[in-house]
Amino acid sequence: MIEVKDVWKKYKIYQDKPVSFKERFLYKRKGVFQEKWVLQGISLSIEKGKMIGLIGRNGSGKSTLLKMMTKILQPDKGELKIIGRVSSLLELGAGFHMDFTGRENIFMNASLFGLSRKEINSKLQEIIRFAELDTFIDNPVRTYSSGMFMRLAFSIAIHVEPDILLIDEILAVGDNAFQKKCISKIEEFKEKGKTIVFVSHDNGIMERLCDELYWIHESKLVKKGKPEEVIRDYLDFLSGSEEQRLKNEVMQQENQQTSQIEVTEQNEEVNKKENKRWGNGAVEITNIAIRNPDNENKFIFTREQRLEVELTYKTTNLKVERPVFGVGIFKMDGTNCYGTNTYIDKVELEISEHGKVRYCIESLNLVQGDYYVDVACHHEDGTPYDYITKAANFSVHSKENDQGIAFLPHKWFFEKGGES
Repeated sequence: MIEVKDVWKKYKIYQDKPVSFKERFLYKRKGVFQEKWVLQGISLSIEKGKMIGLIGRNGSGKSTLLKMMTKILQPDKGELKIIGRVSSLLELGAGFHMDFTGRENIFMNASLFGLSRKEINSKLQEIIRFAELDTFIDNPVRTYSSGMFMRLAFSIAIHVEPDILLIDEILAVGDNAFQKKCISKIEEFKEKGKTIVFVSHDNGIMERLCDELYWIHESKLVKKGKPEEVIRDYLDFLSGSEEQRLKNEVMQQENQQTSQIEVTEQNEEVNKKENKRWGNGAVEITNIAIRNPDNENKFIFTREQRLEVELTYKTTNLKVERPVFGVGIFKMDGTNCYGTNTYIDKVELEISEHGKVRYCIESLNLVQGDYYVDVACHHEDGTPYDYITKAANFSVHSKENDQGIAFLPHKWFFEKGGES
């Protein structure tokens, strides 16, 4: 149904594009531009009845490829063949006239897909009913919300009975109930043998619906194959990229600091004002690091991985007695996930003038999300020596869509029949 052979596409990126003939004539420098290849050597073949997904970061070229499939854009090099009627959902409100009513836009939009007025009349009520716009259908679409736009556009696109349906992330603006309705309709289309090309950042839906995935990165096709395999490699790539970004940020912060160990009086005052740090200073936590078992700074983990929180400290009073070190893990919304300390865990310790404390979790078992840690040193009676909130951040990445805070190991069992 779709054959893409070695397709290349470039855009002109203008530094300051002239908007009128006068500007073009008077300010010739305004026409300066750079050429950027947004697709390079893309090839793919989609059989009838297959649903394929395009994944990749924003700006990788996915939407440009879909626009070429609809013939909105033409490739600069290569060949692209489409067999059958194509219906597309590429941009919110594309093809709608803002001053026309929803009903008028149905007639106009459906006619662009090749339907006659008689065919549109036969499907009109079904389109309106599916879009859930009965009370708004005769209002100008400029009064519609983004969700109403999407419902109307999707309803038209699926009722023109296309051979090929192209969808570009537009479902993201709908509410949960209508998203489920759309996904059910997509599954129904798939069962009827329609060909679907789907772009989405929802990896769970992509893995569930698609027969094959194509990963496009920086205008090139990186990998194609089974959804679970492509998504696994894609998530590994994203984790590595995010890890490197966070490391670079930490390095930049360290370079800007005058000292990596001593905290200046000015910073101490700022921390106190922001209520991020307090205590009498008898023990001072001078550095906090989150590491992996290889003693490397780490910012992104999977739920099965080991995590270490390393605290470097110094004492300003060598007569500090019965000290307690503690660590708390919180979600970014402040939800307390877990907290403990050396007193609760009955760990005996003696501290020196300088030293390190390591808190190790063998297996995180946290669901996907962003977290921060609080760290503290205090006396057994609760007197704080040094307490730091949001001392360090880390993220947990997972292919599963578990809800809550922690992953609880579990199994499912089913029985057939049985006495009533």
